[in-house]
Amino acid sequence: MNLLVCWLGNTDLRASQSGTPGELGPIASALKAMPFDALHLISDHSQEISKAYVSWLSAMVDVRVHLHETILSSPTDYEEIYRAADGVLTGLGNGEADQLAFHLSPGTPAMAAVWIILAKTKYPAQLIESSREQGVRVVSFPFDLAAEYLPGRTALADADWQRLTQGLPEAAPEFDRIVHRCQPMRQLVAKARLLAQRSVPVLFQGESGTGKELFARAMHKASPRSAGPFVAVNCGAIPQELIDAELFGHEKGAFTGAVVARVGYFEAADGGTLFLDEIGELPLASQVRLLRVLQEGEVTRLGATKPRTIDIRVIAATNRVLAQEVAQGRFREDLYYRLAVGVLTLPPLREREGDVSLLIETFLNKLHLEAGSDNKDISVGAKNLLFQHDWPGNVRELANTLLRASIWATGREISAEDVRDALAVNLVRETDGILGRPLANGFQLQDVMAETARHYLNRALGDAHGNKTEAARLLGLSSYQTLTNWMEKYGVG
Repeated sequence: MNLLVCWLGNTDLRASQSGTPGELGPIASALKAMPFDALHLISDHSQEISKAYVSWLSAMVDVRVHLHETILSSPTDYEEIYRAADGVLTGLGNGEADQLAFHLSPGTPAMAAVWIILAKTKYPAQLIESSREQGVRVVSFPFDLAAEYLPGRTALADADWQRLTQGLPEAAPEFDRIVHRCQPMRQLVAKARLLAQRSVPVLFQGESGTGKELFARAMHKASPRSAGPFVAVNCGAIPQELIDAELFGHEKGAFTGAVVARVGYFEAADGGTLFLDEIGELPLASQVRLLRVLQEGEVTRLGATKPRTIDIRVIAATNRVLAQEVAQGRFREDLYYRLAVGVLTLPPLREREGDVSLLIETFLNKLHLEAGSDNKDISVGAKNLLFQHDWPGNVRELANTLLRASIWATGREISAEDVRDALAVNLVRETDGILGRPLANGFQLQDVMAETARHYLNRALGDAHGNKTEAARLLGLSSYQTLTNWMEKYGVG
């Protein structure tokens, strides 16, 4: 499918309003001259003007037109133009467009500049322009760009940032290893620094590879417990029959094979921090014992009759949404509320605008220091491949990809081919195939829509910890009452 994406410009509006035969404007001229299947038209004009133009255009050309209305404070505001265009292109989804084209002529020079940046970096596309003198033609730019967008700081973001940092310590060098520059990560670090000063439990949620243990270690080092031990435990890596013995310890003879007494992880972390990674993997029976330890501040070894007093701070992490696990009976509700005092959700790398380029530079410098050899440069094409990747494995996947690419590179520069080879071994994110189901064998569109709605309703409620107002905001619904109506319609709750 060939798609044309462009802004609605004043020249096009004048052409539609003039009534002069043969006066088409840049957009209609392009649609008549080139074989496009659909037009995605972005407009910052009024709804009445935009729809009137779409009606006129639809009578002129036999092409499907999709109108995307937006509001710009200025037609030359690069940040707003970028966000509007990027939002439309992201909404097209992967696989819908076999060929993208951006029209440079409609709109302001700032809009044309943003199309060039997007076509050369994030969304490889053909660039076209039209004029009365030369007609419609493809534009070739004989250069490459490697640009990752850095969002500007709005007044609201500054206000949020100032509010979050009230009462923070003067400096927190413990968090310097968390490489970031995007606003969501700045806010997350600010919250983590506040929580570090207290001994309350903390729950990190987020996809695998987002840096949950890195945050936990930074919080420990920045806390009053920094002189105590930091004990990290992967709950998913312990065999179920050994979980209680590993966590709580055991006495000699407590079970077959217990030839000596053993200190558990809870006792080992006494005076410091216990990091329970993948806590969602704990069986329900162990969750009961864990809850008692947190409530009483005491741990009883297997085979013992007397508890031992411990003083620990628990930081837990999971790549699951524990609120959903509670709703489905796989995680105890009372334990969830005991752990979820400070809840921090780490964003996936694909949502951290501006951070990929910084991470690339950081990892390449680290590889240079560890290898003790000349630092390798990375080509523009290689960077663009990295910027365009979805990173389902997040920061960990990026680090491993760069390591492989640097090994494949035989010269002083990592090429696009090196990166392509390095990415080839990465896992492809699995989807539920909702857009690729066969239209046969009892296919029912209403069932698919209901399945999708239930998925996102449950996901939003989990992310919002049951707060309907926040869940409605996450879903783009107008109010919590609208959310409630959706929940009732699709049997959620």
